[in-house]
Amino acid sequence: MSEAQTQTPFIQIENLKKYYEVGSGIRDMFKKKNQYVKAIDDISLSIESGEILGLVGESGSGKTTTGEILVRLQDVTEGTIKFEGKDYLNISKKDEKQFRKQVQMIFQDPYSTLNPTFTIFQTIAEPLKIHGLKDQEKIHERVVRALETAELKPAEDFMYRYPHELSGGQRQRVAIARGIVLEPKFLVADEPVSMLDVSIRAGILNLLKSLRKDMGLTMLYVSHDLSTIKYLCDRIAVMYLGKIVELGPVEEVILNPQHPYTKTLLSAVPIPDPDFERKRIDVDDEVADQINLPEGCRFEPRCPFATEECKMCDHTLFERNPKQWSACIYKEEELVLREKVST
Repeated sequence: MSEAQTQTPFIQIENLKKYYEVGSGIRDMFKKKNQYVKAIDDISLSIESGEILGLVGESGSGKTTTGEILVRLQDVTEGTIKFEGKDYLNISKKDEKQFRKQVQMIFQDPYSTLNPTFTIFQTIAEPLKIHGLKDQEKIHERVVRALETAELKPAEDFMYRYPHELSGGQRQRVAIARGIVLEPKFLVADEPVSMLDVSIRAGILNLLKSLRKDMGLTMLYVSHDLSTIKYLCDRIAVMYLGKIVELGPVEEVILNPQHPYTKTLLSAVPIPDPDFERKRIDVDDEVADQINLPEGCRFEPRCPFATEECKMCDHTLFERNPKQWSACIYKEEELVLREKVST
């Protein structure tokens, strides 16, 4: 796949792989060859400056691993990643420290990501101290600004409390404040609302929107929830077993999905309208073995449209509509025809 670019992407991922070797016990001494879980298996992706890219897929698809690699919490097995045109997989220690100021991550669980023995002030001030800021007045000022940007106002009401004294939504706002206190350029949000009550999810999503606008942040938003991706993101990338299977503008992908896996995900999204009828696509709940992956298309064993030709699929992305790419070897009209024939 090649996307026409008018300028250098903010982040460019090329042929990225992340493999985990399986087992180290006595039984493994008799294996003929090493076995690997291919968490990410040769994906290429770009994120434009100021864009929010949504990354969606079931558990085990590789989306969280992708986010962690982008903030250097994990090493890559193979591939290249460029940040503002510069390779940041092979940088000096000095440059790496500067890079870590520019990329931050918000984690899924607001209950386990905050040190219970730290006050909120200590939690948010720690990154500033790690990066060499010693002036206590400036530290205090930056912490107050981060808290109030995260909509915890007045900041003095929260700074000297402990995590157990806050609600889940407030804790997640503290985690966001910690993520933005260094004034980064890029933010990975890994399912930041999945553990929160539905009633407060919209507030966190609106906060992320305002951060993009006010701070000029570029984001990767990782989620299994297509409704939040539709609300927040500009484009969407759909992952399945380490592969990108569909990519495009969020409205186009959701309203006109091209890959059977995307269609399956969308068919499972509840619609708050009792009169709306939508056909659900039933598939086998059992995901393929991540060590012994299927031949050809990895969704083929579960796909209701699959044929023998699908075993020849190599997950090349085809441009099916302007700026909308699909790894399915069949076009949308061919899938519709096959569906009619099967029924």
